[in-house]
Amino acid sequence: QVQLVESGGGLVQAGGSLRLSCAASRRTFTMAWFRQAPGKEREFVASIRWNGDNTYYADSVKGRFAISRDDSKNTMYLQMNSLKPEDTAVYYCAGGVGIPAPERNKYDYWGLGTQVTVSS
Repeated sequence: QVQLVESGGGLVQAGGSLRLSCAASRRTFTMAWFRQAPGKEREFVASIRWNGDNTYYADSVKGRFAISRDDSKNTMYLQMNSLKPEDTAVYYCAGGVGIPAPERNKYDYWGLGTQVTVSS
């Protein structure tokens, strides 16, 4: 079992930046960020393989968000720039043993989430 704990969420104005962190109890092969806005399904944001390459992004965040990981600290990050009100959601960290993928069912471990609110 792997425990994942997100941090770094908060309230920010449109155009601003936030950096989310996800601390894992041990290394996982693939890690990802998902988000869920009120009344909507949880959606894929970005994923990354264990050695830091093979990053993937949802089209809605490409060019604005950057995923990274520091395996020496078992921690993953999501740098979010040029934030928009539509980025408002609870952001979840996920971990899995398979290759990076956008499907929720590919991930075995989930954090409890951190709220990101972007005001207009």
